[in-house]
Amino acid sequence: MNEIEKLQDLKEKAAELRRVIVKTVYEAQSGHIGGSLSSAEILTALYFSEMKLDPAQPRMEERDRFVLSKGHVTPAYYGALAMKGFFPLEDLKGFRKLESYLQGHPDRNKVAGVDMSSGSLGQGVSAAVGIALAGKLKGADWRTYTLLGDGEIQEGQVWEAFMFAAQHKLDNLCVIIDNNGLQADGSIDAIASPNPIDEKLRAFGFSVCVIDGHDFKEILNAFRQARNTRGMPTAIIAKTVKGKGVSFMENQSSWHGKAPNAEQFAQAWRELEVAR
Repeated sequence: MNEIEKLQDLKEKAAELRRVIVKTVYEAQSGHIGGSLSSAEILTALYFSEMKLDPAQPRMEERDRFVLSKGHVTPAYYGALAMKGFFPLEDLKGFRKLESYLQGHPDRNKVAGVDMSSGSLGQGVSAAVGIALAGKLKGADWRTYTLLGDGEIQEGQVWEAFMFAAQHKLDNLCVIIDNNGLQADGSIDAIASPNPIDEKLRAFGFSVCVIDGHDFKEILNAFRQARNTRGMPTAIIAKTVKGKGVSFMENQSSWHGKAPNAEQFAQAWRELEVAR
């Protein structure tokens, strides 16, 4: 597969993931849809291009590790895992339902492919830093990736983790920030602005890439740069659109954590079908 074919394949998978996200949240009538849609390309690139994984051996020692620090966007996370083959897609019908193993936040003891249980914002990145340090101490060649929300980085624990990662020169760690500019209650700038994120991370000792988080060429180039960086961790600041792909959800903080009704689902599905 040449580069053009690879990029097209990833675009098609991201379009499929968006349909999975919307259908999952609609059927559950619960879930975080806005940030799931904004992270579709990032998760698609990780699971279908970047990370070394084997769904048949979800705990193989040489696998790359991933921690969903913004642990509420399980519609996207579970969708990517199911599409990759870690569990059947039809199991998504049980999302957030009693007796289902697919809880609102990921549980490493119940869901194949999940390396770390998460959900309390700010804590996942600390776990990822610990995992990366373990890899360094073992002399392993696997890498650790973690995805945070830009509202999440208002948490002080995040910056403690960043300091630790730089202090220990964790060049096997790649931090990705889904920078869609919105959180549950509105704009990140209006609530507790973390900007300028890039300058702060450079000051903390990170190699930093600022990219369009919906452009696969930029995403893959950033991952390549991260792999080639030595002596410091990498942070990828992915500029994204909350609710990406559904016109009435885009850039609307009100769609952070609610489900569409039947009429809204029908419109969203039509728009996402056109985008195939």
